[in-house]
Amino acid sequence: MTKAQHPVEHWEADILLKDGRPAQIRPILPSDAEGLVDFYGRVSSESKYFRFFAPYPNLSDKDVERFTNVDHDRRVAFVITMGDKIIATGRYDALSDDEAEVAFLVEDGQQGRGIGQLLLEHLAQAGRERGIGAFVADVLPSNSRMIQIFREMGYTVANTMDGGVLRLVFPLDPTDTALGVMRAREQRAEAASIERIFNARSVAVVGASRRQDSIGQAMVRNLVLGDYMGSIFPVNSQSSSVSGLPAYETVSDIPHDIDLAIVAVPADSVNDVVLDCANKGVHGLVVISAGFAEEGPKGRQRQRKLLGLSRSHGLRLIGPNCLGIINTSLDMKLNASLAPIMPHRGRVGFFCQSGALGTAILESVARRGLGLSTFVSAGNRADVSGNDLLQYWQEDDATEVIMLYLESIGNPRKFSRIARRVSRTKPIVAVKSGRSTQGVPVGHTVKRTSAPQSAVDAMFRQAGVIQVDTLDEMFDVGQLLAHQPLPRGNRIAIVGNSDAMGLLVADAASAVGLHVSEPISLGADADEEAFERAIERALVTPDIDALVVVYIPPLNTTGEDVANVLAAIGEQSDKPIVSTFLGREGVPELLRVPDLGATAGRGSVPSYAAPESAVRALARVVNYAEWAARDQGDFRIALDHRTGDARAIIRDVLARAPRGAILSTEQVHDLLACYGIDIWTWVNVHSREEAIAAGEQFGWDVVLKAGSEHFRARPDLAHVWRGITDAESMGSAWDDLTKWTGMRRDTTFFVQRHAPDGIPVSFSATEDPLFGPLVSFGLAGAPSELLGDRSYGIPPLTDVDAQSMIRNLKSAPLLYGYRGSDPVDVAGIQDIILRLAALKDDLPEVAELDLEPVLIGTQGFTALSARAKVIPSEDRRGEWYVRRLSQPAASGDTLS
Repeated sequence: MTKAQHPVEHWEADILLKDGRPAQIRPILPSDAEGLVDFYGRVSSESKYFRFFAPYPNLSDKDVERFTNVDHDRRVAFVITMGDKIIATGRYDALSDDEAEVAFLVEDGQQGRGIGQLLLEHLAQAGRERGIGAFVADVLPSNSRMIQIFREMGYTVANTMDGGVLRLVFPLDPTDTALGVMRAREQRAEAASIERIFNARSVAVVGASRRQDSIGQAMVRNLVLGDYMGSIFPVNSQSSSVSGLPAYETVSDIPHDIDLAIVAVPADSVNDVVLDCANKGVHGLVVISAGFAEEGPKGRQRQRKLLGLSRSHGLRLIGPNCLGIINTSLDMKLNASLAPIMPHRGRVGFFCQSGALGTAILESVARRGLGLSTFVSAGNRADVSGNDLLQYWQEDDATEVIMLYLESIGNPRKFSRIARRVSRTKPIVAVKSGRSTQGVPVGHTVKRTSAPQSAVDAMFRQAGVIQVDTLDEMFDVGQLLAHQPLPRGNRIAIVGNSDAMGLLVADAASAVGLHVSEPISLGADADEEAFERAIERALVTPDIDALVVVYIPPLNTTGEDVANVLAAIGEQSDKPIVSTFLGREGVPELLRVPDLGATAGRGSVPSYAAPESAVRALARVVNYAEWAARDQGDFRIALDHRTGDARAIIRDVLARAPRGAILSTEQVHDLLACYGIDIWTWVNVHSREEAIAAGEQFGWDVVLKAGSEHFRARPDLAHVWRGITDAESMGSAWDDLTKWTGMRRDTTFFVQRHAPDGIPVSFSATEDPLFGPLVSFGLAGAPSELLGDRSYGIPPLTDVDAQSMIRNLKSAPLLYGYRGSDPVDVAGIQDIILRLAALKDDLPEVAELDLEPVLIGTQGFTALSARAKVIPSEDRRGEWYVRRLSQPAASGDTLS
């Protein structure tokens, strides 16, 4: 088959090596002949011997022809490149219909960087797409490195010895272990790439200037005044020194290794700087320069070229159009940003996108005395994103709390997967802007989405992310997490010297779901001893999980004595304490437990200007603590899915309708049956005679339904005739129903068995361009649609996720026995959600699937109708089975 018959563009990817350097992987091309010969010439004789089992010093013309010309089906080959050089090749050649021999060769100087594992991952995914079920590899026993690569992949490997050659065989179906190994490698590589930026021991400032009002001058000044512990090298072609430091004409001229380059030159000159930095071996770039995607189509094109150039030469990119980065570590003190004031050392990692908001955020951090471990303003987020930072912060001992201000989410599926893992040990607090409009700032190019905001909320909730509405609330929650222990429950006590404030706190706490004991009022003239006794008594009470302290000072008092008591108790308490102390915001110096740099440390008591803010933050943290403490459930439920049969149905439909089609009744029935969902059959009828024949076919006790988009939009209209038991009653039903409907042009009639009683519910599954698969659930009917009472989940879902989707409905009490009614089969609802989630995760071609109505009774469910639409779709399963960096969205794509 020809290349045109086997699209391979989606096999091209930017990848991250073990040490955090980017590279590219792509199918080999005939035009790679010269590059392959050059690559082979750099490979050692030993590596060649291990590959071919004999001395093989040179490639013949016939070899080159065979290696570079493949059919991308039975013979598939990849190359990994950095810059314009091939550094590795890998290939498989089919031995039979479902088995292929795999081999690869890595340049000696590049070995040990995880290249072999990456080649094997991408070859395996290509093999799956082409129907290959297993790989075979012949390896010399002395080739321990290659044997280790195969065994460490997490697959089940069988081996035999024949003629002094070890034959390894492993199936390509990814096991849980294999996926776990791949995810762990992804995390380490992405974390390593960020670690090398934050801990740069040498920084070049490209565009450094002697003009005091220039960005380049500000970058040098901030590095120096921030007491950066590494070496600073200004780069200015017009000056020999900047700020008393020797300046160099280019980065290549610097006589030292450079880890990080800060770029503050006109946009048209940035690409030249990238090539200069690549020549020097720089690891990362922080591009402050504007003039990219935020300026429209030409800027987007310039940004895509910048990203491609950076990645192809092994550089990670922060920006462009960004504020910069900060690392407050005492042995680093890196202020590679436009922020003139270095934040205090703290335990919070902060990621944002807007440079202007980044400045405001740093000012709020300083005002509240919060303290940061690291800070990133990613600007247009062309390369490094919040996902990369989450991977880094997961293992960063200096970061205990993560804050994200997200203006757009480029890869929600990956964010959900990573955040779910990180949130188990480190709380993540996030603000997602554009909640009402779902708009995206200029400069952010992401795919379009039709998902409602409730789907975004569900993603955060599913991943354990603490979602807040404003920056102020983010800081309110963050300062509590940074300084106080997690609560064990939602029971709080209130201690204060104001009756009115105590009642205000109690009302606010009850409104956000906290259980409040009787407020302890000490009176306006209470002294520090009274506060100490009351606080200690409350904290030792077994049924109290957290404490709110309100102190409104009498006239002519500073409150210092009460503050000393509160700070001392806060340092020792294993229950969280929040306060409204003097109406101050943040952690007042009086309530601080000193940490490194005399900043507020663990045990410091945060203060809130208003008691409502205090209890709202406490409620957010209570909900997170409950999420972190509970079992998150299992992803892989033992269900009898027939995924292969389902894919065959989809292939058959698309073969007949290449642009997509709405499935017939029989096709929908067969598709859902592959995932264990049984739909009651129905017969479409067009006349009285056909209706009677259908009733006889079912054995009577049937219903006659009139269906159209008109009725779908007006479920309150009666369009079902029930209790039809013979031909005469069917004839009467037909006459009355056709007369009542007026025989609308789009009206269809069908006959179906009479269903048992139950609560009508609705399920849907869609393929969103941004989120990928989405599953939703709700009660059927106008009230739920009007109130937007629908829950969402992003597959893959655990059983606990499915349970949460059910409970999150406002109307959920109707399912659990409302006002004495019998509870319905909630386990059946959960089962359908999980089966639909599995279907959508497996079949991206299913663009829409509506399962409605489904009648849920006490002993099971009855699915009465379903509708499905399929369209051609790129196989996104590769996202789960191979490591790849996010690709820039197409020009003009936005989140809307």
